[in-house]
Amino acid sequence: MYEISDPPYVILVVGLFAGITSCTAFITTLKQLLKEWSSSRSTRVLANLRGFQLLLPYSGITVGICLFLASCLQVFTFSAMFSYSFSIPLTVLMAGLVWYQLTRLLIQLEQKGTKGIDLDDLSLGKMIPQKD
Repeated sequence: MYEISDPPYVILVVGLFAGITSCTAFITTLKQLLKEWSSSRSTRVLANLRGFQLLLPYSGITVGICLFLASCLQVFTFSAMFSYSFSIPLTVLMAGLVWYQLTRLLIQLEQKGTKGIDLDDLSLGKMIPQKD
């Protein structure tokens, strides 16, 4: 008999939807706070960038990606136990590294301003084209 969780197509779609909607909220919040910071140059705004206001949609992205990844593995006939034991640590590790990188970028922005951001120091110089 077919069960709704075998394979978990519903969880796959829910995870993808949660990741996409949370990403949209994350980008909108980040743009809004950076625009506010550029007009006021207040360190309080940058502190908000590292706070709950940005962490909530980022957590939604993380949970959505984890559900999507685990569901994809289950679709390819891996067990649920293996899928989640692989997806959770991988997603937490990647999310932690990206959050650490974002925090370092915001600290550089706070200390040196937009002209002082060194993309090569953040290992982003090769991915983001720079104008001379």
